[in-house]
Amino acid sequence: MKKYWQILKNYKTSLILSPILVLVAVLCETIQPMFMAKIVDDGVMQRDLSVVTETGIYMVLISIAGLTVSVINVYVSSKASIGFGTDLRTALFDKIQQLSFFDIDHFSSASLITRLTNDISKIQQIILMSMRMMLRSPLMLVMALFFVITINTDLALILLIAIPVLGVSVFFILRKGFPFFLKVQQKVDQLNEVVRENLINIRVVKSFVREDFEADKFEKSSGELRDMVIHASNIVASIFPVMQLVLNVSIVAILWIGGFKVMEGELKVGELISFVNYLSQVLMALMMLSMIFMNLARASASSERILEVLNANPSLVNTPEGLQDKYRVTRGEVVFKNVSFRYPSGETDVLRNINFEVKPGETIAIVGATGSAKSSLVQLIPRLYDVTSGEILIDGISVKSYHLDELHVRIGMVLQKNELFTGTIMENLRWGKEDATLAEVEEACIAAQAHEFIMSFPEGYNTMLGRGGVNVSGGQKQRICIARALLRKPQILILDDSTSAVDTETEMKIRNNLHKLLNNTTVFIITQRINTMQSADKVIVLEDGEINAIGTPAELLENSVVYQEIYNSQQIVF
Repeated sequence: MKKYWQILKNYKTSLILSPILVLVAVLCETIQPMFMAKIVDDGVMQRDLSVVTETGIYMVLISIAGLTVSVINVYVSSKASIGFGTDLRTALFDKIQQLSFFDIDHFSSASLITRLTNDISKIQQIILMSMRMMLRSPLMLVMALFFVITINTDLALILLIAIPVLGVSVFFILRKGFPFFLKVQQKVDQLNEVVRENLINIRVVKSFVREDFEADKFEKSSGELRDMVIHASNIVASIFPVMQLVLNVSIVAILWIGGFKVMEGELKVGELISFVNYLSQVLMALMMLSMIFMNLARASASSERILEVLNANPSLVNTPEGLQDKYRVTRGEVVFKNVSFRYPSGETDVLRNINFEVKPGETIAIVGATGSAKSSLVQLIPRLYDVTSGEILIDGISVKSYHLDELHVRIGMVLQKNELFTGTIMENLRWGKEDATLAEVEEACIAAQAHEFIMSFPEGYNTMLGRGGVNVSGGQKQRICIARALLRKPQILILDDSTSAVDTETEMKIRNNLHKLLNNTTVFIITQRINTMQSADKVIVLEDGEINAIGTPAELLENSVVYQEIYNSQQIVF
């Protein structure tokens, strides 16, 4: 609750005003049966029309007052609950932005989406119900009990026995149902994952004619969610028959005993009628309370999932020295010293005893078979992951001593999987530099061989891209991503197999333009193409997470068997 209170305290005025409004509304409602008893006993029974008129006017005025404060409370509670939900969603989203790649993989993107939407909606709903009904129900219960005790203590005793019996029954039912609410949210996660995966890979699904398979998979996941919801709902639904049974028995007992008391003159007719009305109010209060407890149980499951993320400590954060932000990447020298790396969930090191030095402005090609940990190696440079042992230095300073923002600003990276966002091409390019001028954008795009095809579109740089850049080809997407990275003019540039979808001639032009535009930038290129390797200053050959060989292309062509195999495999033999 401490984390929630940090948000709720922004709505102190509403939280203070709402109970006052609820109290007034409950008073207006619970006093009505007393006036009704007065009309029956002093008006109807005594044939005094003036009492009926006067008391009736009071009842109308009190009803209007109660309605007015209830409407005001609806506005106040809605504003607070919706505001709380919005602020909590923002806080959760901000926390997700702080999580590392590993953290996000741990929670799964589908689960995080569910927590940001469905789970927060349940918390928001319980805040709304708390401000409207959670206060109203116990107040109405207390007020109604107070009035029935003043009418007749014997009849009030029946209610005082029935209420605890009902409360204990509801408690045990909800206690049994709570674990199923948590499972329901987990099934929602699974269903979202199926939908998300299908939509992302819809082209693959259609090209392999696997619509029926995907439909069956969705139906299975949806059916599991349905069954779990039904199971949880059946448990909770038993609250209402139990409540109905206890209250019906109470009504029969009150009418039976009350009838005798009326006939014996111990109780007036109007008082018995008002007593039955108060019983209805007690029934309504208990129904609202049970509904609140039911939603509270569901919200508790959602709250656990939200707090799990909010309380998560990001596995990768600024060190105390990094927070001082006193170092700058100026030259682009990179040194690996005895570096080994293991993914947090892994059992073995994917990189072992990596040692090499890269001078500022050098171009380094990193080659190796699939699974040799090429991408893992370059992701350690901007601290997307931390080394397990050893040290990485940039300009003679440990990467852990830099502020993460400094590393990410000075190190440009084009990932193996290119991602674009919904928006114009210009908006996507300016992710690299928000205030970039048109001239700067065009310069970067010309270097990345993207300007020509962008200008072939009717809207040019204002062309809208669909989700993930679905309306451009793979090669075009790669060139836009390269231009986006070049626009920042980083001190270190990492290209993770980012020209695999372009032809050899275009790739050669891009490499030549890189040297012209970023002649002092250190460049790491993961590649499978021998032409790219041959144009590099050095080549690092990785094999099973270790450096098999390192040197110039000419040196490796003479001394490295692995490099020779790569070179010979790409030679054209006539």
